[in-house]
Amino acid sequence: MRIRTAASALALLLATSLSAAAADDVYAPYDPAPAPLAPAANDYGDIDFVFELGISGIVSPEYLGSDEYQINPSPIISVEYLNLPGIGSFGGKDGLGLSIGPSFDYIGDRDASDYSELTGLDDLDATYELGLKAGYEWQSAEVYGAVRYAFGGADGFVGDIGANLIARPTERLVLKAGPTASFASSDYMDSYFGVSARESVASGFRLGAYDPDGGFKSVGVAASARYEIFTDWFINADAKYDRLVGDAKDSPIVQAGDENQYFFGLGVSKRFSLDLW
Repeated sequence: MRIRTAASALALLLATSLSAAAADDVYAPYDPAPAPLAPAANDYGDIDFVFELGISGIVSPEYLGSDEYQINPSPIISVEYLNLPGIGSFGGKDGLGLSIGPSFDYIGDRDASDYSELTGLDDLDATYELGLKAGYEWQSAEVYGAVRYAFGGADGFVGDIGANLIARPTERLVLKAGPTASFASSDYMDSYFGVSARESVASGFRLGAYDPDGGFKSVGVAASARYEIFTDWFINADAKYDRLVGDAKDSPIVQAGDENQYFFGLGVSKRFSLDLW
């Protein structure tokens, strides 16, 4: 399903966000909540592993820099608590303090023949990103950062930094909002925003040859909401606006599309508790 303008995507985003908020922390469905580095107080009794699984619908640009939008399903995977005998327990219900955990992302393939503005470019396979995320959370704020290695369609490193204000209006509802920024290596930037001399010729010189450097890729703002509708069942919603900057913004690919990028996710997840040892 394509939404032809960023405005229509934002309208859908806002409408669904309001309905979710009316019911009531959303985390990015593709980025699991990290577990604290310091051993946590074990208030889980005999439970050794607590995690969440779910499914979300994601509205996102059809490719980085696109002005067309798509809706795709995405898994929700989150680890809340893990007890390792002889090592310690990590995580906890409040999530406060220093934390570290896995970070991952997935970007679908880019088929140039599907878009007239990309005529002449090589196709780009799907990209998988794996890495680590660290953060520190207080009762009413948090800071975080993540670094991932990309392989598949794109190569190189990519990461995010950000901060959030946190509100807990009720025991079941958590709201977060704050600024965010992303950065990437030159190899990664070249995969999504570069145009080779051969590709420029193939495009009829409509896309000029372009070799971007690494650096900041985007800046923006994100907001999220997470509401426990029943015991261990959650509604997760998040909205994000990114503005491509620097060499990403100056790419002929982005100039043919839009540097303003909108994202929205709405999903449901369930918490599971296991006695492993």
